[in-house]
Amino acid sequence: MKDFAHIPVMAEQCVDGLKVKDGGVYFDGTVGGGGHSYKILERSGPTGKLIATDLDDDAISAATERLSPFSGRFRIYKSDYKDFEEVLTLAGIQSLDGVMLDFGVSSYQLDNEERGFSYMKREAPLDMRMDRSQNLTAEMLVNTYSQREISRILKEYGEERFASEIAANIVKARAEKPLTISGELTDIIEKSIPAKFRQNGPCARKSFQAIRIAVNGELEGLYECVIGLIKRLKKGGRIAILTFHSLEDRIVKQAFKFLETDCICNKNLPVCVCGKKKEIEIITKKPITASEEEKELNTRAKCAKLRIAEKII
Repeated sequence: MKDFAHIPVMAEQCVDGLKVKDGGVYFDGTVGGGGHSYKILERSGPTGKLIATDLDDDAISAATERLSPFSGRFRIYKSDYKDFEEVLTLAGIQSLDGVMLDFGVSSYQLDNEERGFSYMKREAPLDMRMDRSQNLTAEMLVNTYSQREISRILKEYGEERFASEIAANIVKARAEKPLTISGELTDIIEKSIPAKFRQNGPCARKSFQAIRIAVNGELEGLYECVIGLIKRLKKGGRIAILTFHSLEDRIVKQAFKFLETDCICNKNLPVCVCGKKKEIEIITKKPITASEEEKELNTRAKCAKLRIAEKII
């Protein structure tokens, strides 16, 4: 395995936003290389605890090594963060002082050719799995899904305006031979997009994002997960979420808005009958974005948005 090199995005802003305290109990659902977790453990010392999850074996190995100075204060589980209920039960944790979620793909995953996440790595296998023990790969998706389903994925998850053209050309190409490497898919995507739209930079990014989201089920259950994790926070506890595209960000905003609402009754009713109470205060009325300096040092910070909320009941 290559060194798991990954620079955590807006690390200081995330940990500042969590108001990390000594002795607190924290959950990092997307531990990655352990960058955010390291800062949480550093600031919550000497008695703070961290429970973390990730689906990537390489990430878990790297994070375990990186967090070794805090031995005894953290536990990392190979699990989807959406299965936090099971993980917290295994860890014997009832409530949390803070939750960190970073939905970005790590630099290691993008740069490691064998993982197949990047449209820039032309000889990479069409893989894109976060958890390499799962069956579904990008290769399986593009070679077996119907044209209609591929088009839906590209349009819904990639917001790709030429989704139908790309899907049609994928199906046409695979009829001649199966698609196995990223360069083949990149070529198909580029040829499917009119020349005048290819002048705005790499045009395969949206489609690769869409296929990656579909392969890993990244948006499935995300809304319910955000709601559930906030329910686990203690009063005064905070959640910090980093998103990297509009689909994730929209779901996080919707979850925050629901929990910030005091009543969801029909406005024509004279009194509230739903009994719903406001549960959070949204700390970031507008998302925090990376500084120009950080964007220059880490290009993957350019599209990042940080939203923070605090439990009030």
